[in-house]
Amino acid sequence: MSSLCVSEASVPTATSCTGKQSASVTRPENVTTITLAGHGGVPLVADRYGDVGAPPVIFLHGGGQTRHAWAGAAASLARAGYCAWAVDCRGHGDSGWAVDGDYGLDAMIGDLCHVVAATGGQPAIVGASMGGLTAMVALGEGKVPAASRLVLVDIAPRMEAAGVARILTFMSAHPDGFASLDDARDAIAAYNPHRPPPRDTVGLHKNLRQGSDGRYRWHWDPRFLDHAPHPTGTTESVLLERRLTAARAIRIPVLMVRAAHSDVVSEAGLQELLTLIPHARAVNIADASHMVAGDRNDVFAGAVLDFLPPVHCVPDMDAGGQVPKAAMS
Repeated sequence: MSSLCVSEASVPTATSCTGKQSASVTRPENVTTITLAGHGGVPLVADRYGDVGAPPVIFLHGGGQTRHAWAGAAASLARAGYCAWAVDCRGHGDSGWAVDGDYGLDAMIGDLCHVVAATGGQPAIVGASMGGLTAMVALGEGKVPAASRLVLVDIAPRMEAAGVARILTFMSAHPDGFASLDDARDAIAAYNPHRPPPRDTVGLHKNLRQGSDGRYRWHWDPRFLDHAPHPTGTTESVLLERRLTAARAIRIPVLMVRAAHSDVVSEAGLQELLTLIPHARAVNIADASHMVAGDRNDVFAGAVLDFLPPVHCVPDMDAGGQVPKAAMS
């Protein structure tokens, strides 16, 4: 069982809702940062958005990212009546680094099991890239039987080698870090030329750590790359078969969100996924690359909300303490 150590960073939240959820609903949400024990005792840090008693949704980021990649989407779901858990995967962000350097798929699945248990419910799981592969295999192999729905964000069992190679090249570049946040911003801009670089570099602090030498390095353990999927690697055929087998076994509702400009999931890869999971739905997000949530957060959050079941809330009372007749119809 996971243990929770809660540190507060909260804002009061409203808990009423108005039926069909919408990504444009404006309502303050509370955000609480928590730490729980993952597989092998590795501490995992998560931001929990919304009412803890609301239906849970877990967000798992991709390799090299942090929980902050989901901030916009998680806030949208909290405003719609869900409790969103945005988690830093092991070795990423504020979560602990594995002492033994284990960042393999089974360790990630073990962490997910702990997070699911911590929610205390049957969460929907939203996973991008690495996070999506983790959730897909965990669900297909029955490691996480309590999950209710799965959203795969620009990931499929069969990935495009060129796209994955581009990601790994970016992640392995600059091992000595950056002299300034401006240098890091320039590197990101070169990797994502379609996205305007931020004018203010303050937000980059969430994705970088400053060492004792004053240089900025990515906020993840470099040993993670030892376990990153290499489509041309010697073990890829074994891992691919594991992913394909897991996908075939998934029975819960599945939504595949593919970026229109993805270089990781091809149209053929998408169609293969839909063949493996015949009941799955798919949406393409226009003007988005592999970093879907960052490119088109509003559209992405709307697609997720359309896929999730409506949140059933107690209607607001009138001045006399009665449920309005219109709300009961």
